[in-house]
Amino acid sequence: MIQRREFITLLSGAAAAWPVAARAQQAEKRPVIGFLGQSTPLGEGERAAAFAQRLRDLSWIEGRTITIEYRWADGQGERLAEIAAEFARLKVDIIVTGGTPPALAAKQAMPDVPIVAATMGDPLSAGLVASLSRPGGNVTGLSVLSVDLAGKRLVLMRQAIPNLGTLAIMGNVGNPIIVLELGALQAAARMLGLQLDTLEIRRAQDIASALEMVEGRADALYVCQDLLTQSNRLRINTLALGAHLPVMHASRELIEAAGLMSYGPDFVYMYRRAADYVDKILRGTKPTDLPVEQATKFELVVNLTTAKALGLTIPEAFLARADEVIE
Repeated sequence: MIQRREFITLLSGAAAAWPVAARAQQAEKRPVIGFLGQSTPLGEGERAAAFAQRLRDLSWIEGRTITIEYRWADGQGERLAEIAAEFARLKVDIIVTGGTPPALAAKQAMPDVPIVAATMGDPLSAGLVASLSRPGGNVTGLSVLSVDLAGKRLVLMRQAIPNLGTLAIMGNVGNPIIVLELGALQAAARMLGLQLDTLEIRRAQDIASALEMVEGRADALYVCQDLLTQSNRLRINTLALGAHLPVMHASRELIEAAGLMSYGPDFVYMYRRAADYVDKILRGTKPTDLPVEQATKFELVVNLTTAKALGLTIPEAFLARADEVIE
């Protein structure tokens, strides 16, 4: 146990050393990372934590060797430009985000600052990069292949829901990548002989009325994932469950509360990989020299609790193929 006199001596020594430490900290400015979250700390907390942990593994310690400024768009597209402008005022050294609209907003606000986007849908079509191998500007990161996976998800839905005839698809038509995904879904549906009912939304207030339109006439719901649907996943899943609609999502995080199944890349892993990009940039590599990485590992997750609530029997052969079954 430290005696009172010893404690005062330690405190005095720390006080004497403090100005030196403060001067050293000022002399060596910590890099500042602007983390632009699409939804909320609750909705994306696991991704943000994985990103920060991977940085620690690479010796970038928050509060000691780097500073991370977290901002959250709460699923509101108009907030993206506001946050990007705030990062410009803060003069952050790197911006980290996920999804195409946040990356576009960051690029417009800070065209000369490195941007690492962890979950871009199609960076080529969006004009974020010149090519995947040589991005050619200030944006790099990872692509989730959202458009390419659309047809595969429909095939999985047909296998899991044998009587699937009419499928409702919900997407934010204010997002250009989602418009591309909706087109891919329509083409895939024709190949599979499925009838589609497209629910176009632009804001959270559109969700309830859109689902009311298909209640009783659709057999299932496919949700195109972006900042709007991700931030409102609880509302979507709850309303869909009430309408007796099994829901397909793009990632595991979105089916834990009442969704039926998901198929897509491991988004948490992609945020860890984004930290590797940040590490390279902080050590001197330019974004244009860091190829965009495409997702290669995909997970099929089924929520049996939801299936039981819907009275839906998932074929055993399908469950055997799942990477995870939530019970």
